[in-house]
Amino acid sequence: MSDYYPPVSFYFTLAFDGIRTANDAAFMEASGMDAEFTTTEIKEGGENRFAYRVPERAKYGNLVLKRGIAPSNSRLAMWCRDTLEGDGAYKIEPRSVQLLLLDAEASPVMAWNFVNAWPVKWSVASFNAQENKLAMETLEFSYNYFTRKMGGR
Repeated sequence: MSDYYPPVSFYFTLAFDGIRTANDAAFMEASGMDAEFTTTEIKEGGENRFAYRVPERAKYGNLVLKRGIAPSNSRLAMWCRDTLEGDGAYKIEPRSVQLLLLDAEASPVMAWNFVNAWPVKWSVASFNAQENKLAMETLEFSYNYFTRKMGGR
């Protein structure tokens, strides 16, 4: 593991429980590693200068992943398709997702583990005959919470 700080953000990989193909681990962009407390305001009688804010529970964003459009035999794409196009007939199958930030030697510097993730949105970027860009897809996952660990795995 490299001791360089801060680490670069462009070298990362993902792992989905039960999906072990290299194409399904490669993404161009990952976001949604955020958490915040929701709060309730309590106003005390006779105290007009402020209100107490007390924490309720943590709220997490969605994990958003972007990549070039995957082939139709992608296990990750099949999981997303079955979940999103199942019209409720397909049982939602949550999976753990791990995002590893890597150093120059491909050793994990940091890891985020997303618990009980499942696809909630799948979109394809627009096509434009006047641009020379990759055909991109965006996968968005809801999850219960995430944990962060230094050194990966």
